[in-house]
Amino acid sequence: MTTKTLVSMSACAVTLLLAGCGGKILYPSYYALEIPPAPRPAASDARLPATLAVRRFETPQYLRQGRIVYRQSPAEIGFYNYHRWAADPAVTVTTAVIDALRSSRLFSFVKPYDGQSQQDYLMSGRLERLEEIDSGDSVRVEAKLSAEVVNLRTNTTVWTDTADETLTVDTRNVNSVVVEMSHAVQKSIDRLVTSLDQQLLAK
Repeated sequence: MTTKTLVSMSACAVTLLLAGCGGKILYPSYYALEIPPAPRPAASDARLPATLAVRRFETPQYLRQGRIVYRQSPAEIGFYNYHRWAADPAVTVTTAVIDALRSSRLFSFVKPYDGQSQQDYLMSGRLERLEEIDSGDSVRVEAKLSAEVVNLRTNTTVWTDTADETLTVDTRNVNSVVVEMSHAVQKSIDRLVTSLDQQLLAK
């Protein structure tokens, strides 16, 4: 039985019980990605004497609904009614990417993009997928990120890559799903930062 099925059955049972007790309203539960701060960098000079601005990561429209997403087939997208994001995952991902880039010490300065072009490089990214995948008796989560960096001096793309991670959920409840989503996002961010590091230092 999938996590979605268990939650739906529980919600129906609670709804019936409450209906007999005055029709009380069910309130949603809220969750947030938990991505630990990157280690603080050693006090040393950056490896590239350049600055980087990071745009807020974009997301597909269906990930902007505020509800946690699940799939039971590649073509079907479902939404939990009573399990929602407390914070926009795209904002959380953007903050975590900036934190990881600062920790890497690749650039002399990393900041959120503010609409100005005073930095040397600009990163744009997209949270492509962040969802629960129900398949038979197994429950997994998938996170997928893509990003590119443009040299603002030459207006050329100097790096682009995609990273995705799929993890198994051992305990079938929504809290465990969100915990594994956090791990999948963290692993994807680490891969993107490592890829960028290797690409720019090789030039």
